[in-house]
Amino acid sequence: MMKLIADSGSTSTRWHLVTDSTDGSTQCLTAGINPFFQNESEIVDCLKNEFILDKSKITSIFFYGAGVAGESQKNVLKSALNQHFALEKIFVESDLMAAAQSLCGRNEGIAAILGTGSNSCYYNGKEIVQHVSPLGYILGDEGSGAVLGKSLMADILKNQFPQSLTKLFFDTYKTTKSEILEHVYKKPFPNRYLAQFTRFMLDNCHEEEIKKLVTGSFVSFFKRNIQQYPQSHRLPVNFTGSVAWYFSAFLKDAAASTGFRVGKVTKNPMDGLLAYHMEED
Repeated sequence: MMKLIADSGSTSTRWHLVTDSTDGSTQCLTAGINPFFQNESEIVDCLKNEFILDKSKITSIFFYGAGVAGESQKNVLKSALNQHFALEKIFVESDLMAAAQSLCGRNEGIAAILGTGSNSCYYNGKEIVQHVSPLGYILGDEGSGAVLGKSLMADILKNQFPQSLTKLFFDTYKTTKSEILEHVYKKPFPNRYLAQFTRFMLDNCHEEEIKKLVTGSFVSFFKRNIQQYPQSHRLPVNFTGSVAWYFSAFLKDAAASTGFRVGKVTKNPMDGLLAYHMEED
């Protein structure tokens, strides 16, 4: 009996095939799969072109993904997965459930995601019982890579940074204002495009303007999301995602300044998910 566990964000999907021992795991990486932005045929095409594991060994699939906001998105994913894998045992949950199970296991806790997007919840050890909608990178997603990148682009293009820092950005990426605007307003997946610039922010996090931007976005995340959970005053906030991982020092400073505590921080939820599903056996 072999389980296929998938953790999909907007940028990439990690696939792990496991038996009763993690020593038997095999894995691959594909592009992000998000039913909010992709239809069924586009998801099937992605799987056909990029999934490289042996399908004959798989008996069940547990897919956790960004954009799984309701039954309609779950059905799109289940149908696409069924087309490619021809399996009945397909379980689809949100990336937020992946974070909760990975970070908290079967214990009560607050789980949050800071990656290309952001999200959070209060989890009682079995179910997500309280959730503040992230609203996406246009209306929300505070602290996410997309929002950090959006703020960086706005400050650079509106001449809010020192000239030396602005010049360094354009020298680094060999781009222009018109190219940036085209990617943001005309090309697909602008959230992925914007999130890539967190690398520039990490490389230059010693600059005061970058520090203020990153910390300010994290403070907004705590105030506009975590503060709405009554349990946040007694429980630490656990995080998963590349932004949380690489900017953890800024995250802890923002938490302290707003009266919260940061608990576990992981780069991605997969190790915790593997442990969670191994316990089921």
